[in-house]
Amino acid sequence: MRKYGLAGDNVLDAKIVDANGKLLDRIAMGEDVFWAIRGGGGGSFGVILAWKIKLVPVPKTVTVFTVTKTLEQDVGNKILSKWQVVADKVVEELFIRVIFNVAGNNKNKTVTTSYNALFLGNKGTLTNVMKESFPELGLTRKDCVEMSWIESVVSISGFPSGTPTNVLLQGKSPFPKINFKAKSDFVKNPISELGLKGMFNKLLTEDMWHMPLMIWNPYGGMMAKIPESQIPFPHRKGVIFKIQYLTTWPDSDKRTSRHINWIRDLYSYMTPYVSSNPRQAYVNYRDLDLGKNKINSSVKQAQMWGAKYFKDNFNRLVKVKSKFDPENFFRHEQSIPTLSVRR
Repeated sequence: MRKYGLAGDNVLDAKIVDANGKLLDRIAMGEDVFWAIRGGGGGSFGVILAWKIKLVPVPKTVTVFTVTKTLEQDVGNKILSKWQVVADKVVEELFIRVIFNVAGNNKNKTVTTSYNALFLGNKGTLTNVMKESFPELGLTRKDCVEMSWIESVVSISGFPSGTPTNVLLQGKSPFPKINFKAKSDFVKNPISELGLKGMFNKLLTEDMWHMPLMIWNPYGGMMAKIPESQIPFPHRKGVIFKIQYLTTWPDSDKRTSRHINWIRDLYSYMTPYVSSNPRQAYVNYRDLDLGKNKINSSVKQAQMWGAKYFKDNFNRLVKVKSKFDPENFFRHEQSIPTLSVRR
């Protein structure tokens, strides 16, 4: 992502079935629709049957590592604070995300921060980069594992070490099917130590057995070089990292409202530390708390959530939708509305 951008940034062509049942490629659908489907959210314009993606070079050897710290090991949040400063500025070949989990037991809980990385190169080069840019993490060569790029996809997807790469052809997730609620944010300025302390306190209030989770994904690199309007995804220059908030619970847990209220409370707490006007969100973590379409919802009403996902690109998406699917055949709670809603 930091080296080559998003998948949507590298799409060359697509096959889509429109509301009339016609199969269209890039030429037939036109450049406006081709622009809209590369990040404008699913279920608004048609059924995508195929993507043609531009291939990019990858080295023969890549390196992955995961280094985990507890709150007690990161006194004063010095490691996490340094990550916020360097994660979007290190070499583009390096992607270091942070995964937050609650560990221990209900009487002695802590938060762990796992620095989970992919580097497009060998471990020798990586350790040199880390010593120069992020020595606070204390990365050693023993922490690093070299592998092929396709093996790294298996690793970073969460499969156990040694899982054959053909698991990727099976369309299976390493995680069980479970109920969840997710929300998202984009951060443009480092979160203060005081802000981090309050955030950790919020994480510790959720039942640890239901896996309260946050993931911070760094931006910068190619993500900062691509204009906001190139595709509908607008979160580019100025974004340090994206936050995903997550809570899960099994069917046997009837306290659904408790878990949803917890994540909403955490999201509310984070308000001063994230983007604003609008408070941005990632469309692939659909969040109906931001607003949803109702029968005959207007474009103005849809702006409540549309501007958060797409910023100024939302208005162009509405125009494309109004021309390509004027009867609003493809619709759901947060589908792109038409200028004249007819359904």
